[in-house]
Amino acid sequence: METLRKIAPPLVAFAVILGFWEWLVWYKGWPTYKMAAPSDLWPAFWKFRHLFLTMGWDTLWRTVAGLMLAVAFGTVLGMLMGFSRLLRDALYPVLVGFNAIPKATVVPVIALIFVGQHDFNTVLIAFMISFFPIAVSVSIGLSTLEPEYRDILRALGASPLTIFRKIALPKTLPEFFGALKVAVTLAFIGTNLMEIVEPHGRGLGALFDSGKINADYPLMFAVLLALAVLGIALFYVVVVLERIFAGWADRTAG
Repeated sequence: METLRKIAPPLVAFAVILGFWEWLVWYKGWPTYKMAAPSDLWPAFWKFRHLFLTMGWDTLWRTVAGLMLAVAFGTVLGMLMGFSRLLRDALYPVLVGFNAIPKATVVPVIALIFVGQHDFNTVLIAFMISFFPIAVSVSIGLSTLEPEYRDILRALGASPLTIFRKIALPKTLPEFFGALKVAVTLAFIGTNLMEIVEPHGRGLGALFDSGKINADYPLMFAVLLALAVLGIALFYVVVVLERIFAGWADRTAG
């Protein structure tokens, strides 16, 4: 019953959105070459089912690879900035400036520099677009530690590693998982930007581009829906990990 109570609201929301979408296309009388209705998507899924499976896997694994690199790099960078005010003051403006650059302008540059290296290009842009929130969240979490707790453990003879494990890590985990939820969606955006821009690319972005070239709107919207499903699935993987490792921080339970 508890599980039903949790999954019912989003399912109802999806049903309402899809119903309104279907009604709007019907009411406006839009043909499929102008706007696809939800009822047009399943035939597109079935027609290109093998491409959805293979290209969906290409998109998923490259997104996850880029995200894992972003977690590793962002966590280390955030720790360095969190524990060192000098590094934080030096690197923050650089990171903010880098993040302010529209990644859509970086994608063609990366594609030209590493011509033909589809997997590397895609993982790289997914990493570049998603590490920033992780680094900032870890940095903020560590830099705002209460010094009293740290001083008490030092007075009791605790090592820096013990202080990090007992105070810094628990303090940072809620912020870290909050940033990771944002990074998941950003990584998908980066992956698909590269898949769409890069010639002869693979993945759902390339399938979307094929639909655009052929004016196949049902295929284009089916790709968008598939991307949304993958993003939601990966988001809830992060939610499960958050409940395992930082469930104690949830104040909304019940």
